Amino acid sequence: MDVHNDVGLTAYLVNESRARREDLAGDPLAREWISDEDRGAVRDLWDEFGGHVYPHDDLVVSLRGRIILDTLAEALAKRSDMVLVVCGAGFSSYPWLLPFAAAMEVDLPELVAAKRRRAAELRAAGVLDQREVEHIAADLNGPEARRRLLDQIRQFAAGRPIAYVAEGLVFYLPPEHARAVVGLGAAAGPQTLTVVSYWPLAAADHSVLAAQRRWFRKRSIPEDASYLTTSDLSAVVGAPVENHSTEDLQRRYLGEVVVPETELIPEHVAVAGS
Repeated sequence: MDVHNDVGLTAYLVNESRARREDLAGDPLAREWISDEDRGAVRDLWDEFGGHVYPHDDLVVSLRGRIILDTLAEALAKRSDMVLVVCGAGFSSYPWLLPFAAAMEVDLPELVAAKRRRAAELRAAGVLDQREVEHIAADLNGPEARRRLLDQIRQFAAGRPIAYVAEGLVFYLPPEHARAVVGLGAAAGPQTLTVVSYWPLAAADHSVLAAQRRWFRKRSIPEDASYLTTSDLSAVVGAPVENHSTEDLQRRYLGEVVVPETELIPEHVAVAGS
């Protein structure tokens, strides 16, 4: 395993978080994405992050994944021909957890290569069943890359409704690029469900995010971040937004607020469209 000192390492942290709380995340495949020989290194990375930033990433990431999974399942139950597009796919399992007609996963080239290799290994081992999943390498900081991806999404969807997910991604992009990535799904077709995880503008001075910036600095990861509002998101996708905070999700899935948002990375999930 090659864990880089860039934003790509967050994909490994997210995977370990889901693997630690797979029942809450609803992802029994989470622990399969990292090989047994590499899992120890990923676990050590997570423990370092937990000690320096906060020890609840498994809660936040698993709640995020669960609301996305449930939202996608509800949409797919209404439109069985819906296709899935995930930007910032990392080591998520959505295409194999739900019976989408087809799926497209988009991420940085190094992560796409690692995901493609591991998916092939898991298919050969009988862990993953055969699904139509396209893996697209793209750096969405560039307008030209986004234009190419938009064309690819339209061609891929071929007129079918789209479930578009931008997860764990837009806060790492400059504001202009973050908004553009949020809007890619809606731009691709009128029958698009958009699901986006983001940091709210009101949390820009959050103490846990400050601790994360310090940890990122040690690993040469860019510290700049984008913060959005539900009004920003609604304007970009052209539809009202349903917002889910970390405390909302704890009440929904745990029956109570176990850890207040003041002690968590304040990652909210917004849902808009059909």
